[in-house]
Amino acid sequence: MQCMWCDSNQAEEAKMTGYWELPDGSRAIEIKEIPSVTCPDCGMEYQEETLVEEIEDQMMLIDTKPLPNSLTFKELMDVPRFLKRNYFKL
Repeated sequence: MQCMWCDSNQAEEAKMTGYWELPDGSRAIEIKEIPSVTCPDCGMEYQEETLVEEIEDQMMLIDTKPLPNSLTFKELMDVPRFLKRNYFKL
């Protein structure tokens, strides 16, 4: 896998924890086991842009009020959606 920061071919898939602010700005939640990339050459740890968009879309399409303060990526993505797609995205 190639690192998007330093172009090293040593980047590897990983599962990481991240923190996301809810769309209404009321609080942030911890998301565990997010599919991520880690690079031993430059030290960067990140989520690919398509995955970040997937999380952001899910947050826009679900009722975030009952979400616990901490959950896994899979648990977040399994929350039923109000809409099938994010109609707010241009």
